[in-house]
Amino acid sequence: MPGNPRAAAAARQFLRATLADWTSRGLPGADGLTDRLADEAVLLVSELVTNAVVHAGTAVELLSRLETDGPWPAVVVEVSDHHPARAVRGRHEPTPTGGGHGLQLVGAVAEAWGISYRRGMKTVWFRLPTGEPDPAYDPEAGVPRTDRALRRGLRAAELLAPAPQRAELRRSDTDWMRHGALSFLAEASDLLSGQLDPDRVASITAQLMVPRLADWCAVWLDDGTGGPGQAPRLSRVWHSNEARIDALRMVLEKDPPVIADRNPAGGARTAVPWPWPHEPSGYGPGGAALACPLAAGGRRHGTILIGRAGLMRFPDEVVALIEDLARRAAQAIGTARAYARQERISKVLQSRLLPAGLPRVPGIESAVVYEPREGAWAGGDFWDLFRAGDGRWCFALGDVCGSGPEAAAVTGLARPVLRLLAREGFSVADVLDRLNKTLAREAADAVAAVTVAVAEAGNGVAPSAEREEDEQTRFLSLLYGELVPHADGHGVRCTLASAGHPLPLVLGTDGTVRPVAVPQVLLGVLEEAAYENESFDLRPGETLLCVTDGVTERRWGRRQFDDRDGLAATLAACAGLRAPGIAEHIRGAVHAFAPTPPDDDLALLVLQATLPE
Repeated sequence: MPGNPRAAAAARQFLRATLADWTSRGLPGADGLTDRLADEAVLLVSELVTNAVVHAGTAVELLSRLETDGPWPAVVVEVSDHHPARAVRGRHEPTPTGGGHGLQLVGAVAEAWGISYRRGMKTVWFRLPTGEPDPAYDPEAGVPRTDRALRRGLRAAELLAPAPQRAELRRSDTDWMRHGALSFLAEASDLLSGQLDPDRVASITAQLMVPRLADWCAVWLDDGTGGPGQAPRLSRVWHSNEARIDALRMVLEKDPPVIADRNPAGGARTAVPWPWPHEPSGYGPGGAALACPLAAGGRRHGTILIGRAGLMRFPDEVVALIEDLARRAAQAIGTARAYARQERISKVLQSRLLPAGLPRVPGIESAVVYEPREGAWAGGDFWDLFRAGDGRWCFALGDVCGSGPEAAAVTGLARPVLRLLAREGFSVADVLDRLNKTLAREAADAVAAVTVAVAEAGNGVAPSAEREEDEQTRFLSLLYGELVPHADGHGVRCTLASAGHPLPLVLGTDGTVRPVAVPQVLLGVLEEAAYENESFDLRPGETLLCVTDGVTERRWGRRQFDDRDGLAATLAACAGLRAPGIAEHIRGAVHAFAPTPPDDDLALLVLQATLPE
């Protein structure tokens, strides 16, 4: 379920339908699924899903199962979110939004419960027995079942009694403002920091406001252009009563708040009282409403509107707290938008560094896998497959030493030079020679710059880390070759050379695997280096596999994927597969080698000589 206000209702509906389905099918242990047990399960699920939405802010997974192999039949329910870094609050620790009963209810009602952490996921589970327990395993064997149920019900009723607690919250507002506001803002900053989606920031902000500071909250976002006549977009609406969210949204969409950028006194505009929205069907009683701009760094990002029933006006202390929270939310939105712009630029540049797609090469079926390292601005790996003229097709698979924009700059230099030299008719070895000289001269310029930096350091000027990184990213490992289809359609002639790159492998029709090419020095290291190429026939049904070190050096502990010829063994298992199947099989094996995502770019190119028709 998505992490939005409707998640709790969807969870309750799902669980009731599931329990009813088990009962109607007469599953073993389902005879104990009483209405009371269903009510208890739905209550606990609602609390846990709400907690997950409010505090984790991610999608929520709900799993229910009927266990019959334990000491007694039981319903087990798991509620998982994808923010394991957010620790689950203790049973008696209040939340900054005024909740905190979720785990207390679970502890009071469930027979057993617990929390488990996995990579990328946190799960809270509980267990409700559906039948009579085995006395050998029952710690309360002497207590009648009805008494146990009554005891659990009394504990739950104490937690759920709303009137005294609500009155206590109202009486303690002043104390909370004195002692809890700072921890609330710290918690809010923690939740907002690192969010890379403006709508997610809006959602978290609304959930922080409700119910601690308001009964309902709405967040409008500007589109970020700041142009005249810009219409804000209603991003999120949150209400303490989720059944009233849709009605509130319909009213607010018709009349968004418009706040002047500056107040009459000439200062920046802050929160201002706002008319309480009116809706004939009534989504809540009247009260005080407050509109506050979302502004940071001199830029307007949107507006937040909140309301609290039964008030004539918001106290000054609360207004100050709301303004502080709005500033933090605006900063988070600005950061998210800056990241989004950077990501768009990255994608555009990355698309210019790679081919638009795989061309059709006569006599060859091809497949490619290209996956930049997770979170990378731009991948350091690149590939190419293009027509060079005179019946020749050229391919390349490269890996720049480094990552980010520096590596992308080297890719932007190498790929066009490769294409230009190949189409001018230069041989494979000559292409590498000329590209090496180009990169080596670039590296020499970088060394000169570092020398200047060292001299500056001797004069008290710190050397630039960017210069050192720039020097390192001038080096390039490259596998480059050309294909010439045979005139009779029986295979292709392949000529290639490897410059500091993992050696390519050929999978024969009999399942044997052999390496081709010989190791040679990286491009850009030695300007005087001379490269050699070798040629062989790729016969029908044979496959040429080219990979980057993101495949061969994939690590798990002290082991690497290519230890003991692991890549060759994986390729041998692909006998009989076509090019796309081989590419996907190797990709899956690399990902499955370790439980963590790859920490390097991953690229592979598969070229398979087709059988004559």
